[in-house]
Amino acid sequence: MTRMGTPLEPTFTRAALAPGLLGAIALLAGIALLESEGFIVIRYAASILALILCVFVIQAKAWWWLLGLVPIAVLWNPVAILPLEGTGWAFAQMAGAIVFIVVGVRTKVPVHK
Repeated sequence: MTRMGTPLEPTFTRAALAPGLLGAIALLAGIALLESEGFIVIRYAASILALILCVFVIQAKAWWWLLGLVPIAVLWNPVAILPLEGTGWAFAQMAGAIVFIVVGVRTKVPVHK
């Protein structure tokens, strides 16, 4: 049943919004920790949240977002660490934060009944 032309139940959720914003916050905070031992926590957070977002974009059938999320999951992987440092790594932190925000805001996961 509808009221004034609007469905009562939503057809999609923004399930990717929270992990996207958390990932962006983690990467921006990680800029301050780049040269410290605490950066390993940022690596875990970024990689895990990128993989969580991968699940949501697959559910939303928005495959093109995987082009930004899979590299984040690989570059920030805490198990097989890639030796990146300097301003390039700080730029990657900013670019990753932007990807997290855009994917989190733009991904609409359909509601299945």
